Amino acid sequence: MSGYRLHPEAFIDLTRIWEFIAKDNVDVADRVREDIFDTIRLLTKNPNIGHRRPDLTSRPLRFRGVFNYLIAYAPEGRPLLIVAVIHGSRNPAAIATILGEREA
Repeated sequence: MSGYRLHPEAFIDLTRIWEFIAKDNVDVADRVREDIFDTIRLLTKNPNIGHRRPDLTSRPLRFRGVFNYLIAYAPEGRPLLIVAVIHGSRNPAAIATILGEREA
């Protein structure tokens, strides 16, 4: 068992991130994806290292940055639930909407 599970939409997030970056450079896309998964594996061992964002959600989610992306996850879940991987420059209202649509 991996210690985490991806919300179905988070899996799509990761695919879209890889595809967007790969248009310019497949090697960079691979490295970004691997760094995201390395961070997710770190979170499974240390789920409280992320920070809360009450401006984005009232749920007890935490967030951890990787490059320009935010990993949104439920720290109390076992396995750890990865709710979303979102570009950090997105409008906070848009991020809040996405998170609200992704109830576990």
